[in-house]
Amino acid sequence: MTKTIILIPSRIAATRLPNKPLLKINNISIINHVYQKAISTGIGDVYVATGDKEILKEVRENKGKCIFTERNHLTGTDRIYEAYQKLNLSEIDYIINLQGDEPMIETKDIQNLNEKAINNNSDIATLASKIRDKKIFNNNSIVKVATESELSENKILKAKYFSRNILDNNDYNIYHHIGIYIYKASILEKFINLKQSKNEISHKLEQLRAMDNNISIDVILANSSPIGVDTYEDYMEIKKLMEYKN
Repeated sequence: MTKTIILIPSRIAATRLPNKPLLKINNISIINHVYQKAISTGIGDVYVATGDKEILKEVRENKGKCIFTERNHLTGTDRIYEAYQKLNLSEIDYIINLQGDEPMIETKDIQNLNEKAINNNSDIATLASKIRDKKIFNNNSIVKVATESELSENKILKAKYFSRNILDNNDYNIYHHIGIYIYKASILEKFINLKQSKNEISHKLEQLRAMDNNISIDVILANSSPIGVDTYEDYMEIKKLMEYKN
């Protein structure tokens, strides 16, 4: 049976919104909202990976599992790889990298990503959703992904490119990228040992390192379009939405 673990990289020193993992929604921190979403999938063990004692304390005080890593990593993927090594778990086939600022991601979408990536024998796979609000095309804080043809529920396609800036929004095969990846354990190790590519550094998108080294990324359609917490405005919008639900 294929075995997957979920690792959630998290850090205090976010450039646009410092301390965001500890910001509260319904009296629960963002990082713990994400942790509980991961647990609710039933996919496998879940750990937060952080180099900040404040986050470690917050997760453990709420009975979550947390791995303490080096404080300074170039990317979240570097952080989860360190956590994966420290865990020293045997027979792990896939690692899900779930961003710690996606409290509204749907449980079913995470489960669907895991299932389809395994069935497709994907090296790396990620989620994307349809763009219903044209403003997203001009929002540089939201990453977009393009595919060769139209994504559908039963179709897995290779990513053509990822970008924050879309000059031509008449391309119907551009989607809202959602901050979650699933890696084969062997591919994660390969990825970490590659040097950062010029595209990755220029666009601040680590997935471009994989594509620049001929590692393809499969794109799977998500049913929801969750908002990531990147700015204070994002936080207030998500806070309002999540608190209204309750």
